[in-house]
Amino acid sequence: MKIGVNLNAYPCSVEEQLTFMKKHGFETTFFFSNDPKIEEIMKLCEKYELKVENYHAPFSHINDMWLDIPEGDEMLKELLDGVDNCKKYGVDTLIVHLSGGRAPINELGMSRFEKLMAHAKENGVIIAFENLSRLGNLAYAFEEFEDARFCWDIGHEKAYTHGRQYMPLFGDKLVAMHVHDNPCGHKEDLHMIPFDGLIDYDRVTTEIANANYDRSLMLEIMAHRTQEYIDMGPDAFYKRAADAARKLADEVESKKTLK
Repeated sequence: MKIGVNLNAYPCSVEEQLTFMKKHGFETTFFFSNDPKIEEIMKLCEKYELKVENYHAPFSHINDMWLDIPEGDEMLKELLDGVDNCKKYGVDTLIVHLSGGRAPINELGMSRFEKLMAHAKENGVIIAFENLSRLGNLAYAFEEFEDARFCWDIGHEKAYTHGRQYMPLFGDKLVAMHVHDNPCGHKEDLHMIPFDGLIDYDRVTTEIANANYDRSLMLEIMAHRTQEYIDMGPDAFYKRAADAARKLADEVESKKTLK
């Protein structure tokens, strides 16, 4: 099983990040579909032999998708542009948020997401909805959109919906994951390296092993939210992250053989 990590996990130049990622064994990555330097980054990823496994769609005003305001159409345009960039650069999956916290689920919003799903299908792009704080939003979207797939964010599950488990519900749709740890306080989302928080990774690796999932063990970590990571420097940070990712990937593979 390959291991991956998000771009911009540590605050240094893209080329420095890719150097450390490659050095410590990462094979895949992802970043935002609206990055203004997307073409340059794609070329650098090719140079360092790191596959861009998916893009993350922008979500700065994602709740506008559900509101009858011009900004809702602007948000839809950002998502459609994300699909276009997936096609342009040969990336087959776009990770999408349905909302940020509470949003008024309504016909207008669903019609906008219908346009997104149709555009993605026309262009051969998979839309993977990510879990945040609203379980009902995901369930509704998966009922409405047969082609929709799931991005399991392990840290969000623990920080935002403590006690709820998404994989028994949506694991058959899994095509992407964001693996990170959290101290598990209410709403505290630090995106820590696995095993540095309180998440039960034995359950996580079991869920992944039981799913029909053939992509990377993908970390989504953020050094700037934990001072200890900044203090250790990028080389040590990426080594620590890669060691944790490889441990998890090996556990998944081991559990697959026991099935």
